[in-house]
Amino acid sequence: MWNVLLSFSGLVALIQLLFLPFFPESPPYLLLQKGDKAGCLKAMKQLWGEGNCHTEFDDMMKEKAVTKGTKIMNVLEVLKEPSVYPQLSIMLLLLLSLQLCGLKIFQTANLQESIIPYVSLGVAISELISIIFCSSIIDRFGRRILLWGGYLLMALILALLETSLLLSHQFFWMRYCSVTLVFLFIIAYGIGP
Repeated sequence: MWNVLLSFSGLVALIQLLFLPFFPESPPYLLLQKGDKAGCLKAMKQLWGEGNCHTEFDDMMKEKAVTKGTKIMNVLEVLKEPSVYPQLSIMLLLLLSLQLCGLKIFQTANLQESIIPYVSLGVAISELISIIFCSSIIDRFGRRILLWGGYLLMALILALLETSLLLSHQFFWMRYCSVTLVFLFIIAYGIGP
């Protein structure tokens, strides 16, 4: 029943993809990252109604003043910072545990048993690549575009993955397409949702 479970995540992504354009951008993102005060107030009124949202706006302005002198670090600077080593260690352990995931998908694709551990290692590397890539582009594009694009890519990749798994018994090369699509799905998930 793994394919039903995989399809369920695609259904949830599709529902979110349909409703995401109707929601405003995050007010803290608009104010703190983009510096758009008017857009922030408009988004706050759209999210919380016409009530008094000036208290929350003032709190965000204070946060902006506090973080004004703070330098935004890139990925390499974060990796060199000793205070984040515990969090990075936990994240690395989670990524390494991904080696155990997806074995059933790869068995369904009729991959040789000796290749599956290497493919699982590739899944973990794909997750790591997506985290590094997402952290470097999220400030440039914003969460909304990454979520929308990520869900759209995930839906497309899931459809292609299901097709490649169905055809893997007829065409030998479709097995490798399935593996590639799993890698792409993980990267799309890491960059978007």
